[in-house]
Amino acid sequence: MAKKSGSVTIAKAPRVGLPPVAARTPVEDPPVPPKKQQPDIVPTERDASGPRSLTRLLGLFGVLSQASNGMTLAELSVALESPKSSLLNLLRPLVAEGYLTHGGGAYRLGPAIYRLSASVMSAWNFPSIIRPFMEELSVRTEETVLLGVMNPEAETLTYVEIIDSPHPIRYQIPVGTTRPLYASAAGRLLLAYSDKKWLDNYLSSVVFKAKTAIPISRGALRQELDKIRADGLSWSIDGYLKGLSAVAGPVFDATGRCVASLNIAGPSERFRSELEFLKTTIKEVTAKASGVMGSINAPAKKKA
Repeated sequence: MAKKSGSVTIAKAPRVGLPPVAARTPVEDPPVPPKKQQPDIVPTERDASGPRSLTRLLGLFGVLSQASNGMTLAELSVALESPKSSLLNLLRPLVAEGYLTHGGGAYRLGPAIYRLSASVMSAWNFPSIIRPFMEELSVRTEETVLLGVMNPEAETLTYVEIIDSPHPIRYQIPVGTTRPLYASAAGRLLLAYSDKKWLDNYLSSVVFKAKTAIPISRGALRQELDKIRADGLSWSIDGYLKGLSAVAGPVFDATGRCVASLNIAGPSERFRSELEFLKTTIKEVTAKASGVMGSINAPAKKKA
């Protein structure tokens, strides 16, 4: 038997002949420092920086790009089949960095993701696909050729590819330049072919902050967009800036969605005398560009 001295338990030494096990079995084990408790890890959030999280992030941008009015946390949870707690770990830093915006209970794509998109577009093969048509326009018109895409959240047009005119007097801006959608011929073209619900919201709330050579009103803009859809192109003489003119045409993808504007810009003096030729050329070239874009990822036809 063990004898206790004070508060310390002391075990008798085992007698000779006892099984070895008895020697290894004290009455009371010496105190062992407690193990450092590991924090509980929720399985669904364990991959916060892993491949699943990256897939979820890309899926998040994908579903929001199709939701012009944004999506709530609950809607995103259903669409991405992901717990709300996991999504919040992604959403909070994205909002803080400007990749998303959060207002009225809905998350929307933010200006930072559109700037990133413009950079990606400039490196992606989309401009490479359109480049031959831009070069054709440059040769045929000898004016500056610009490829523009729309940023719905920022309500702006971004030029992602440009070929400068060979003329010493020309329109020249850097790639990445943005303009309010209502202000330029290319921007109004993209507005005319944008999603109807989004466009209705835009027309009812847009504020005409940028000054243009020809003032723009809500009613005049609506009429202009109707005309663009009827004509299949957009053009302006001294509209954005006195002495500057432009003609723009739409580039459609396989689904019939307008994915970009292809336009030429230059001095009004040259455009006035060649306007009909420039309009015809834009129509011809953008039709060919749309044909190529339409053949990419076009849905396969079912066999009869």
